Amino acid sequence: MTTGVVPVDRPEELTPDWLTAALRSAGHAVTVTTVATEPIGNGQVGANYRLLLQGEGPLPATLVAKMGAGDDRSMVANGYRNEVAFYLDLAPTVAVATPRCWFGAMTDDATVFTLLLEDLSPAAPGDQVAGCSPAEAEAAAVNLAGLHGPRWCDETLYDHPGLNRVGEEDAAFLGSVFASAVDIFVDRYRPEVDAAGEHTLRRFAEAVPSWITARSERFALGHGDYRLDNLLFEPSGVVHAVDWQTLSVGQPGRDLAYFCATSLEVEDRRAHEAAVVSAYRSALTGHGVDGTAYSAATAFEDYRLGVLQGPLITVLGVAYATAGRSERADAMFLTMFRRSLVAIEDLEPFALL
Repeated sequence: MTTGVVPVDRPEELTPDWLTAALRSAGHAVTVTTVATEPIGNGQVGANYRLLLQGEGPLPATLVAKMGAGDDRSMVANGYRNEVAFYLDLAPTVAVATPRCWFGAMTDDATVFTLLLEDLSPAAPGDQVAGCSPAEAEAAAVNLAGLHGPRWCDETLYDHPGLNRVGEEDAAFLGSVFASAVDIFVDRYRPEVDAAGEHTLRRFAEAVPSWITARSERFALGHGDYRLDNLLFEPSGVVHAVDWQTLSVGQPGRDLAYFCATSLEVEDRRAHEAAVVSAYRSALTGHGVDGTAYSAATAFEDYRLGVLQGPLITVLGVAYATAGRSERADAMFLTMFRRSLVAIEDLEPFALL
């Protein structure tokens, strides 16, 4: 963590003096003389602002500031801690494309943090509701391999605070948390969640403890919420991943299946998911993963099992998001839920438990 500069919590606190002190504390010989701030996006647990900067030294014309959102942040403090730790400590150890971090700091309780990140404009975020093309899905999968591959089955990942090995008690606790979240999700969206959908959610709630520990012989650094709204696409096709609050160590197939199940239209997923998994596996070998040990059949089974990440993150997102409810958020969550249900029906992940 960058030290010596207290993180700020509101865009009006991003003054030239504060920005100068923050950037200098991170080793950048710059002076900010003026700053203009404009909001970006509609984050559920974080707020993003584009900073238009003028000053002296090797100062970029723009940066993106990321800070917390909402009033009660106790449930998301660990997520804030994970994101700051990723940018400052873990990003240099993997090959995933992500914004360069210029500064990062957080309070001891992790409820207040500030990140100053590279502005990747004109790269644009994906649209979770609209979905993506098969070509975009393949590019995203190859980028994901850059996160997983370099530290594939690396035991030293557990040396980082917050990246804990999940035991039976942890798995049981997550199952109970998810079961409670299912009640919230179903109550909120009851007209749109039919009996079959509710049955799948409750079946998964019972299976969470066995699912979260399944196939634990393979693990990697995982994004946890790798989907279109958390990806930026350059016109050239290069994909960058953002929003690292759900960072964890776990079964790598979850990230890939979650992306495909929630980000591709159903027919596109059915037609192209095998090719996307193949492209991902091929990219892993370029990052040192043994392609013989990690066979095509094993990779696809990991993908099948990982599809349950869709309802997990979607339901927890509804239950614990700190941002206010909106029409856009409702459309996003319901789209992810519906696509995930079809993927679960198609891929039968429960048969692998």
